[in-house]
Amino acid sequence: MAATALSATQPPRWTTPDLCDAYGDAVRVAEPLLRHFGGQEAFCGRIATVKCFEDNSKVGESLRAAGDARVLVVDGGGSLRRSLLGDKLVQLAIDNNWAGIIINGCARDIEQVREMPVGVMALASIPRKTEKRGEGRCAIPVEFAGLTFNPDEYIYADANGIIVSAQPLAL
Repeated sequence: MAATALSATQPPRWTTPDLCDAYGDAVRVAEPLLRHFGGQEAFCGRIATVKCFEDNSKVGESLRAAGDARVLVVDGGGSLRRSLLGDKLVQLAIDNNWAGIIINGCARDIEQVREMPVGVMALASIPRKTEKRGEGRCAIPVEFAGLTFNPDEYIYADANGIIVSAQPLAL
């Protein structure tokens, strides 16, 4: 049986442990710091990035663009004081074909987000929204959970954890 490239739009036929076993040191494994909040626990795609701190302006700007089944990786500096993502931005992600959102920071509206068909991972939840100052940077390498997440690399997340690869993976 020939290997096929993984797709964020098909039900996963992979797990991150299987990918780690198959690819060894070709994949990088994130430290287990983040929790699942979205309705889709297993998701994957090309990485898009945002770096911001307690201001989700660039997160919203990114999610308003076509996602093309990518995963938005947000380095929010690990802040636990303000949420960088809520149900309205998650709905934008769904509407614009994003496979998932991974945040080094907080999310909110968790009751609604857990029912939405997209992957969402964050450090924690908090009800306070962010300020809107238009600050942040997009499409740059971001670092957290012991990894560097580079735009256009590939990320795979499931109940076991998060892995990153320079190339798309197939089983």
